[in-house]
Amino acid sequence: MTTTTGPGRPADLLVATETSDDAGVYRIAPDLALVQTVDFFPPVVDDPYTFGRIAAANALSDVYAMNGRPLTALNIAAFPDDRLPLEILGRIIAGAAERVASAGASVLGGHTVRDAEIKFGLSVTGLVHPDELLTNAGARPGDRLVLTKPLGTGFVTTAAKKRRCPAAVLDRAVEGMVRLNADARDALLASGGCHALTDVTGFGLAGHALEMARGSGATIELDLAALPLIAGAEALAVPRNFTRASATNRSFVSPHWDLSPSADPLRLEFALDAQTSGGLLIAVDPDRLDALLLELKARDTLAAAVVGRVLPNDDGVALRLH
Repeated sequence: MTTTTGPGRPADLLVATETSDDAGVYRIAPDLALVQTVDFFPPVVDDPYTFGRIAAANALSDVYAMNGRPLTALNIAAFPDDRLPLEILGRIIAGAAERVASAGASVLGGHTVRDAEIKFGLSVTGLVHPDELLTNAGARPGDRLVLTKPLGTGFVTTAAKKRRCPAAVLDRAVEGMVRLNADARDALLASGGCHALTDVTGFGLAGHALEMARGSGATIELDLAALPLIAGAEALAVPRNFTRASATNRSFVSPHWDLSPSADPLRLEFALDAQTSGGLLIAVDPDRLDALLLELKARDTLAAAVVGRVLPNDDGVALRLH
């Protein structure tokens, strides 16, 4: 029988919505917990197969961000089958299946509804030992922050939709978006672990750093000059390529930040840019930092950048940007 802690909350519910974490976690045995997540969105690239791969990598990432192992997935699709051939949906599903298989998981089926616009994603279930669970709420003062993929997918994909993105830049962005975060997760485990973990997606680096700061009761300081960027994306970081999320993320984060007057405005936009299938943001003890960077480089992750640090929250400011 499941016990509870507090009014109506089961003791086996290890992670819910309180800290805006990447997935929910429910313990089903003393040594086993389920990790559950769902995500779907409209196409960010034209090629259906590539879109499916990106959508799957994005959904699987939430399990890796909890230090879990993906087990099963269900497709979620909205598709205008009265206007477009079903072969397009088939290619999307095939691309997703490739990434799920690469993660060592299985697609069990899914559900499709008719809609005026294509949308696709997955509900993913994973497994984790409760003692090995990582969340965004464990960062400690003194920790260093490491990011494992370069930023800029929002700018790049928006420019690509407007036919204003060089093909080589789009290729680099796609390379990052289809890359599973399993390699980065394995690197941190091989280096001795970390204190807190999240992935960088729709809220941008600044938004997810804010959530980590709030969950941990700490202040996070980001060094904008140290942010890794997709090569060629800087030229695309102009207002006509800002997504709607750029403004939303600024509104979400700015009431809680201390922004240095010397902060580079362009680099700030990259911190606010919504990412699709972004990298892991890792809060690691400084004594393990070098080992982590070595393990990330050994696995050829797309970035191994020290982008900030965790400070005590002495003045109520959750996020410092300089």
